[in-house]
Amino acid sequence: MPVTILRLAVAWASVAAFIFAGKPLLAQMEVPFSSFLIFDWLLVVIVWSAFGVVHEAEELAHRLGEPYGTLILTLAIVIIEVALISAVMLGAHGSPTLGRDTMFAVLMIVLNGVVGFGLMLGGIKHFSQRYNLKGASSYLAVIIPLSVIPLILPNFTTSTAGGTLTQTQSISFSLFTVLLYGAFLALQTGRHSEFYREPPDEGQAGPGAAAAHSPEGTEAEKQKASILPHVILLLANILPIVILSKSLAKVLDYGITRLGAPPALGGILIAMVVFTPECITALRAITANQLQRAINLCLGAAASTLGLTVPAVIGIGLLTGQQVVLGLSPTNMVLLAMTLMLSTLTFTGTRTTMLEGAVHLGVFFVFLTLVFSP
Repeated sequence: MPVTILRLAVAWASVAAFIFAGKPLLAQMEVPFSSFLIFDWLLVVIVWSAFGVVHEAEELAHRLGEPYGTLILTLAIVIIEVALISAVMLGAHGSPTLGRDTMFAVLMIVLNGVVGFGLMLGGIKHFSQRYNLKGASSYLAVIIPLSVIPLILPNFTTSTAGGTLTQTQSISFSLFTVLLYGAFLALQTGRHSEFYREPPDEGQAGPGAAAAHSPEGTEAEKQKASILPHVILLLANILPIVILSKSLAKVLDYGITRLGAPPALGGILIAMVVFTPECITALRAITANQLQRAINLCLGAAASTLGLTVPAVIGIGLLTGQQVVLGLSPTNMVLLAMTLMLSTLTFTGTRTTMLEGAVHLGVFFVFLTLVFSP
Protein backbone atom coordinates (compact mmCIF):
# COMPACT_ATOMS: atom_id res chain seq x y z
CA MET A 1 0.00 0.00 0.00
CA PRO A 2 2.78 2.58 0.72
CA VAL A 3 4.17 1.97 -2.78
CA THR A 4 0.70 2.44 -4.27
CA ILE A 5 0.22 5.73 -2.40
CA LEU A 6 3.68 6.97 -3.42
CA ARG A 7 3.06 6.02 -7.07
CA LEU A 8 -0.26 7.86 -7.15
CA ALA A 9 1.22 10.88 -5.37
CA VAL A 10 4.06 11.17 -7.89
CA ALA A 11 1.74 10.63 -10.86
CA TRP A 12 -0.86 13.20 -9.81
CA ALA A 13 1.82 15.70 -8.73
CA SER A 14 3.26 15.41 -12.25
CA VAL A 15 -0.21 15.95 -13.70
CA ALA A 16 -0.58 19.11 -11.61
CA ALA A 17 2.85 20.33 -12.69
CA PHE A 18 2.07 19.97 -16.40
CA ILE A 19 -1.43 21.42 -16.05
CA PHE A 20 -0.29 24.59 -14.30
CA ALA A 21 3.26 24.95 -15.67
CA GLY A 22 3.21 22.84 -18.83
CA LYS A 23 3.90 25.64 -21.31
CA PRO A 24 7.07 26.97 -19.62
CA LEU A 25 8.29 23.42 -19.03
CA LEU A 26 7.80 22.33 -22.65
CA ALA A 27 9.33 25.60 -23.84
CA GLN A 28 12.62 24.30 -22.43
CA MET A 29 12.78 21.58 -25.09
CA GLU A 30 14.97 23.80 -27.24
CA VAL A 31 17.74 23.03 -24.73
CA PRO A 32 18.84 19.41 -25.36
CA PHE A 33 19.58 18.61 -21.70
CA SER A 34 16.24 20.06 -20.58
CA SER A 35 14.31 18.10 -23.20
CA PHE A 36 16.13 14.95 -22.08
CA LEU A 37 15.12 15.56 -18.45
CA ILE A 38 11.49 16.29 -19.37
CA PHE A 39 11.31 13.13 -21.48
CA ASP A 40 12.81 11.03 -18.68
CA TRP A 41 10.42 12.54 -16.15
CA LEU A 42 7.34 11.78 -18.24
CA LEU A 43 8.62 8.35 -19.25
CA VAL A 44 9.31 7.25 -15.66
CA VAL A 45 5.95 8.49 -14.39
CA ILE A 46 3.99 6.91 -17.24
CA VAL A 47 5.78 3.54 -17.05
CA TRP A 48 5.52 3.48 -13.23
CA SER A 49 1.80 4.24 -13.47
CA ALA A 50 1.47 1.49 -16.08
CA PHE A 51 2.99 -0.93 -13.59
CA GLY A 52 0.31 0.26 -11.16
CA VAL A 53 -2.32 -0.57 -13.76
CA VAL A 54 -0.83 -4.06 -14.11
CA HIS A 55 -0.80 -4.55 -10.33
CA GLU A 56 -4.44 -3.59 -9.90
CA ALA A 57 -5.46 -5.68 -12.92
CA GLU A 58 -3.68 -8.69 -11.38
CA GLU A 59 -5.58 -8.13 -8.13
CA LEU A 60 -8.82 -8.10 -10.10
CA ALA A 61 -7.72 -11.21 -12.00
CA HIS A 62 -7.19 -13.01 -8.69
CA ARG A 63 -10.73 -12.15 -7.63
CA LEU A 64 -12.55 -12.56 -10.94
CA GLY A 65 -10.54 -15.40 -12.47
CA GLU A 66 -9.72 -15.91 -16.14
CA PRO A 67 -10.35 -14.62 -18.73
CA TYR A 68 -11.62 -11.49 -17.00
CA GLY A 69 -8.34 -10.60 -15.32
CA THR A 70 -6.19 -10.54 -18.43
CA LEU A 71 -9.03 -8.95 -20.40
CA ILE A 72 -9.18 -6.03 -17.95
CA LEU A 73 -5.41 -5.62 -18.18
CA THR A 74 -5.22 -5.68 -21.97
CA LEU A 75 -8.14 -3.28 -22.36
CA ALA A 76 -6.61 -0.86 -19.84
CA ILE A 77 -3.24 -0.96 -21.61
CA VAL A 78 -4.80 -0.47 -25.05
CA ILE A 79 -6.80 2.52 -23.77
CA ILE A 80 -3.47 4.07 -22.73
CA GLU A 81 -2.02 3.29 -26.17
CA VAL A 82 -4.99 4.89 -27.94
CA ALA A 83 -4.62 7.99 -25.72
CA LEU A 84 -0.93 8.35 -26.66
CA ILE A 85 -1.60 7.85 -30.38
CA SER A 86 -4.48 10.34 -30.28
CA ALA A 87 -2.33 12.91 -28.50
CA VAL A 88 0.39 12.66 -31.16
CA MET A 89 -2.08 12.71 -34.07
CA LEU A 90 -3.83 15.78 -32.66
CA GLY A 91 -0.51 17.56 -32.10
CA ALA A 92 0.99 20.19 -34.34
CA HIS A 93 2.92 17.68 -36.45
CA GLY A 94 0.50 14.75 -36.46
CA SER A 95 2.04 11.84 -38.34
CA PRO A 96 -0.28 10.14 -40.87
CA THR A 97 1.49 6.80 -40.33
CA LEU A 98 1.69 6.83 -36.51
CA GLY A 99 -1.33 4.59 -35.93
CA ARG A 100 -0.11 2.08 -38.49
CA ASP A 101 3.44 2.11 -37.13
CA THR A 102 2.26 1.63 -33.54
CA MET A 103 -0.06 -1.25 -34.38
CA PHE A 104 2.62 -2.96 -36.42
CA ALA A 105 5.18 -2.43 -33.65
CA VAL A 106 2.80 -3.94 -31.08
CA LEU A 107 2.29 -7.00 -33.27
CA MET A 108 6.03 -7.47 -33.79
CA ILE A 109 6.94 -6.88 -30.13
CA VAL A 110 4.19 -9.05 -28.70
CA LEU A 111 3.85 -11.85 -31.27
CA ASN A 112 7.57 -12.21 -31.97
CA GLY A 113 9.58 -10.55 -29.20
CA VAL A 114 7.60 -11.52 -26.09
CA VAL A 115 6.26 -14.82 -27.42
CA GLY A 116 9.72 -15.79 -28.69
CA PHE A 117 11.60 -14.84 -25.52
CA GLY A 118 8.87 -16.34 -23.36
CA LEU A 119 8.84 -19.69 -25.14
CA MET A 120 12.63 -19.79 -24.91
CA LEU A 121 12.48 -19.18 -21.15
CA GLY A 122 9.64 -21.66 -20.72
CA GLY A 123 11.48 -24.28 -22.73
CA ILE A 124 14.65 -23.87 -20.67
CA LYS A 125 12.82 -24.08 -17.34
CA HIS A 126 9.95 -26.48 -18.09
CA PHE A 127 11.11 -28.29 -21.27
CA SER A 128 7.61 -28.04 -22.83
CA GLN A 129 4.46 -26.25 -21.72
CA ARG A 130 0.75 -26.92 -22.18
CA TYR A 131 -1.98 -24.44 -23.06
CA ASN A 132 -5.59 -24.40 -24.21
CA LEU A 133 -5.49 -24.90 -27.98
CA LYS A 134 -9.06 -23.67 -28.56
CA GLY A 135 -8.29 -20.36 -26.85
CA ALA A 136 -5.12 -19.70 -28.86
CA SER A 137 -6.85 -20.68 -32.11
CA SER A 138 -9.75 -18.32 -31.48
CA TYR A 139 -7.36 -15.44 -30.80
CA LEU A 140 -5.55 -16.06 -34.09
CA ALA A 141 -8.84 -16.41 -35.98
CA VAL A 142 -9.63 -12.84 -34.92
CA ILE A 143 -6.11 -11.38 -35.20
CA ILE A 144 -5.60 -12.47 -38.83
CA PRO A 145 -8.53 -10.53 -40.40
CA LEU A 146 -8.13 -7.62 -37.95
CA SER A 147 -4.51 -7.18 -39.08
CA VAL A 148 -4.74 -8.02 -42.78
CA ILE A 149 -7.78 -5.83 -43.56
CA PRO A 150 -6.44 -2.50 -42.16
CA LEU A 151 -2.68 -3.02 -42.64
CA ILE A 152 -2.40 -4.87 -45.97
CA LEU A 153 -5.65 -4.47 -47.91
CA PRO A 154 -5.38 -0.63 -48.29
CA ASN A 155 -2.30 -1.16 -50.46
CA PHE A 156 -4.40 -3.06 -53.00
CA THR A 157 -7.60 -1.00 -53.16
CA THR A 158 -7.95 1.11 -56.30
CA SER A 159 -10.12 4.01 -55.08
CA THR A 160 -7.17 5.72 -53.37
CA ALA A 161 -3.40 5.39 -53.47
CA GLY A 162 -0.61 5.24 -50.93
CA GLY A 163 -2.19 2.83 -48.42
CA THR A 164 -5.13 5.13 -47.63
CA LEU A 165 -8.88 4.51 -47.56
CA THR A 166 -11.92 6.35 -48.87
CA GLN A 167 -14.48 7.67 -46.39
CA THR A 168 -16.83 4.79 -47.22
CA GLN A 169 -14.07 2.23 -46.77
CA SER A 170 -12.94 3.86 -43.50
CA ILE A 171 -16.41 3.76 -41.97
CA SER A 172 -17.07 0.21 -43.22
CA PHE A 173 -13.74 -1.16 -41.99
CA SER A 174 -14.14 0.55 -38.61
CA LEU A 175 -17.63 -0.88 -38.19
CA PHE A 176 -16.42 -4.35 -39.16
CA THR A 177 -13.53 -4.13 -36.71
CA VAL A 178 -15.73 -3.04 -33.80
CA LEU A 179 -18.37 -5.71 -34.51
CA LEU A 180 -15.85 -8.52 -34.89
CA TYR A 181 -13.94 -7.57 -31.76
CA GLY A 182 -17.20 -7.11 -29.86
CA ALA A 183 -18.38 -10.58 -30.92
CA PHE A 184 -15.06 -12.03 -29.79
CA LEU A 185 -15.34 -10.36 -26.37
CA ALA A 186 -18.89 -11.67 -25.97
CA LEU A 187 -17.73 -15.23 -26.62
CA GLN A 188 -14.57 -14.84 -24.52
CA THR A 189 -16.49 -13.71 -21.45
CA GLY A 190 -19.59 -15.80 -22.10
CA ARG A 191 -20.29 -19.24 -23.44
CA HIS A 192 -16.66 -20.03 -24.40
CA SER A 193 -14.81 -18.55 -21.41
CA GLU A 194 -13.38 -22.00 -20.59
CA PHE A 195 -11.21 -21.74 -23.72
CA TYR A 196 -9.11 -19.08 -22.00
CA ARG A 197 -8.41 -20.88 -18.73
CA GLU A 198 -5.43 -23.07 -17.91
CA PRO A 199 -6.02 -26.55 -19.37
CA PRO A 200 -6.80 -29.27 -16.81
CA ASP A 201 -4.10 -31.66 -15.75
CA GLU A 202 -3.85 -34.68 -18.00
CA GLY A 203 -6.53 -37.12 -16.99
CA GLN A 204 -8.61 -34.50 -15.18
CA ALA A 205 -12.10 -33.84 -16.49
CA GLY A 206 -13.25 -30.44 -17.70
CA PRO A 207 -15.89 -29.63 -15.04
CA GLY A 208 -13.56 -30.57 -12.23
CA ALA A 209 -10.87 -28.39 -13.71
CA ALA A 210 -13.22 -25.45 -13.99
CA ALA A 211 -14.13 -25.80 -10.34
CA ALA A 212 -10.48 -25.78 -9.40
CA HIS A 213 -10.11 -22.35 -10.95
CA SER A 214 -13.13 -20.67 -9.36
CA PRO A 215 -13.57 -19.94 -5.65
CA GLU A 216 -16.85 -21.05 -4.09
CA GLY A 217 -19.13 -19.99 -1.28
CA THR A 218 -18.27 -17.26 1.16
CA GLU A 219 -14.70 -16.96 -0.12
CA ALA A 220 -15.98 -15.93 -3.55
CA GLU A 221 -18.33 -13.42 -1.98
CA LYS A 222 -15.51 -11.87 0.03
CA GLN A 223 -13.32 -11.56 -3.05
CA LYS A 224 -16.11 -9.92 -5.09
CA ALA A 225 -16.79 -7.49 -2.26
CA SER A 226 -13.21 -6.20 -2.49
CA ILE A 227 -13.34 -5.54 -6.24
CA LEU A 228 -14.48 -1.89 -6.10
CA PRO A 229 -11.34 -0.48 -4.36
CA HIS A 230 -9.11 -2.07 -7.01
CA VAL A 231 -11.29 -0.73 -9.82
CA ILE A 232 -10.93 2.77 -8.34
CA LEU A 233 -7.14 2.35 -8.01
CA LEU A 234 -6.99 1.02 -11.58
CA LEU A 235 -8.69 4.16 -12.88
CA ALA A 236 -6.54 6.36 -10.62
CA ASN A 237 -3.43 4.91 -12.29
CA ILE A 238 -4.80 5.15 -15.84
CA LEU A 239 -5.96 8.77 -15.72
CA PRO A 240 -2.50 10.34 -15.10
CA ILE A 241 -1.14 8.44 -18.10
CA VAL A 242 -3.95 9.68 -20.32
CA ILE A 243 -3.51 13.27 -19.10
CA LEU A 244 0.30 13.24 -19.43
CA SER A 245 0.16 11.59 -22.86
CA LYS A 246 -0.27 14.94 -24.60
CA SER A 247 2.94 16.30 -23.09
CA LEU A 248 4.86 13.10 -23.85
CA ALA A 249 3.56 13.23 -27.43
CA LYS A 250 4.99 16.73 -27.88
CA VAL A 251 8.38 15.66 -26.54
CA LEU A 252 8.44 12.54 -28.73
CA ASP A 253 7.41 14.47 -31.83
CA TYR A 254 10.06 17.14 -31.19
CA GLY A 255 12.81 14.61 -30.44
CA ILE A 256 12.20 12.46 -33.51
CA THR A 257 12.06 15.54 -35.77
CA ARG A 258 15.18 17.08 -34.23
CA LEU A 259 17.23 13.87 -34.41
CA GLY A 260 16.03 12.97 -37.91
CA ALA A 261 15.12 9.50 -36.65
CA PRO A 262 12.93 7.11 -38.71
CA PRO A 263 9.24 8.07 -38.42
CA ALA A 264 8.40 4.48 -37.40
CA LEU A 265 10.46 5.00 -34.23
CA GLY A 266 7.59 7.00 -32.70
CA GLY A 267 5.23 4.05 -32.98
CA ILE A 268 7.83 1.67 -31.59
CA LEU A 269 8.50 3.92 -28.58
CA ILE A 270 4.78 4.23 -27.82
CA ALA A 271 4.36 0.45 -28.06
CA MET A 272 7.36 -0.15 -25.78
CA VAL A 273 6.31 2.45 -23.20
CA VAL A 274 2.75 1.15 -22.99
CA PHE A 275 3.26 -2.60 -23.26
CA THR A 276 6.47 -3.10 -21.23
CA PRO A 277 4.64 -3.84 -17.92
CA GLU A 278 2.23 -6.23 -19.62
CA CYS A 279 5.11 -7.98 -21.39
CA ILE A 280 6.95 -8.42 -18.08
CA THR A 281 3.76 -9.88 -16.58
CA ALA A 282 3.50 -12.34 -19.47
CA LEU A 283 7.12 -13.46 -19.03
CA ARG A 284 6.58 -13.94 -15.29
CA ALA A 285 3.52 -16.09 -16.04
CA ILE A 286 5.54 -18.27 -18.44
CA THR A 287 8.34 -18.84 -15.92
CA ALA A 288 5.64 -19.82 -13.38
CA ASN A 289 4.39 -22.40 -15.93
CA GLN A 290 1.17 -20.46 -16.59
CA LEU A 291 1.46 -20.41 -20.35
CA GLN A 292 -2.27 -19.92 -20.92
CA ARG A 293 -2.22 -16.66 -18.94
CA ALA A 294 0.75 -15.48 -21.00
CA ILE A 295 -1.08 -16.38 -24.22
CA ASN A 296 -4.15 -14.48 -23.01
CA LEU A 297 -1.92 -11.46 -22.39
CA CYS A 298 0.08 -11.59 -25.64
CA LEU A 299 -2.58 -12.61 -28.13
CA GLY A 300 -5.16 -10.57 -26.24
CA ALA A 301 -2.93 -7.49 -26.52
CA ALA A 302 -2.63 -8.00 -30.27
CA ALA A 303 -6.39 -8.48 -30.73
CA SER A 304 -7.30 -5.53 -28.47
CA THR A 305 -4.78 -3.24 -30.17
CA LEU A 306 -6.26 -3.93 -33.58
CA GLY A 307 -9.87 -3.98 -32.39
CA LEU A 308 -9.66 -0.60 -30.63
CA THR A 309 -6.83 1.32 -32.31
CA VAL A 310 -8.03 0.96 -35.90
CA PRO A 311 -11.45 2.60 -35.26
CA ALA A 312 -9.81 5.29 -33.07
CA VAL A 313 -7.19 6.22 -35.66
CA ILE A 314 -9.68 6.22 -38.53
CA GLY A 315 -12.16 8.21 -36.44
CA ILE A 316 -9.57 10.90 -35.64
CA GLY A 317 -8.69 11.13 -39.32
CA LEU A 318 -12.33 11.54 -40.34
CA LEU A 319 -13.12 14.12 -37.65
CA THR A 320 -10.02 16.26 -38.17
CA GLY A 321 -9.55 15.81 -41.91
CA GLN A 322 -6.05 14.42 -41.42
CA GLN A 323 -4.70 11.89 -43.85
CA VAL A 324 -4.35 8.46 -42.27
CA VAL A 325 -2.02 5.96 -43.93
CA LEU A 326 -2.72 2.38 -42.84
CA GLY A 327 -1.11 0.25 -45.55
CA LEU A 328 2.29 -1.18 -44.60
CA SER A 329 5.38 -1.00 -46.76
CA PRO A 330 6.10 -4.11 -48.89
CA THR A 331 8.87 -5.17 -46.48
CA ASN A 332 6.62 -4.91 -43.44
CA MET A 333 3.81 -6.74 -45.23
CA VAL A 334 6.20 -9.67 -45.66
CA LEU A 335 7.12 -9.53 -41.97
CA LEU A 336 3.46 -9.40 -40.92
CA ALA A 337 2.51 -12.31 -43.18
CA MET A 338 5.45 -14.34 -41.84
CA THR A 339 4.48 -13.52 -38.25
CA LEU A 340 0.86 -14.56 -38.73
CA MET A 341 1.90 -17.79 -40.43
CA LEU A 342 4.45 -18.63 -37.72
CA SER A 343 1.96 -17.83 -34.95
CA THR A 344 -0.55 -20.17 -36.55
CA LEU A 345 2.05 -22.94 -36.73
CA THR A 346 3.28 -22.30 -33.18
CA PHE A 347 -0.18 -22.61 -31.67
CA THR A 348 -1.48 -25.61 -33.61
CA GLY A 349 -0.50 -28.20 -31.00
CA THR A 350 -1.07 -28.41 -27.27
CA ARG A 351 2.58 -27.95 -26.22
CA THR A 352 5.35 -25.48 -27.05
CA THR A 353 9.13 -25.87 -27.04
CA MET A 354 12.24 -23.70 -27.37
CA LEU A 355 12.33 -24.13 -31.16
CA GLU A 356 9.20 -22.03 -31.72
CA GLY A 357 10.62 -19.37 -29.42
CA ALA A 358 13.90 -19.22 -31.35
CA VAL A 359 12.07 -18.79 -34.66
CA HIS A 360 9.89 -15.93 -33.36
CA LEU A 361 12.93 -14.19 -31.85
CA GLY A 362 14.70 -14.41 -35.20
CA VAL A 363 11.83 -12.58 -36.92
CA PHE A 364 11.82 -9.97 -34.15
CA PHE A 365 15.51 -9.18 -34.65
CA VAL A 366 14.92 -8.86 -38.40
CA PHE A 367 12.17 -6.33 -37.62
CA LEU A 368 14.50 -4.27 -35.40
CA THR A 369 17.22 -4.32 -38.06
CA LEU A 370 14.86 -3.10 -40.78
CA VAL A 371 13.66 -0.16 -38.66
CA PHE A 372 17.09 1.46 -38.86
CA SER A 373 18.22 -0.09 -42.14
CA PRO A 374 15.12 -0.51 -44.34
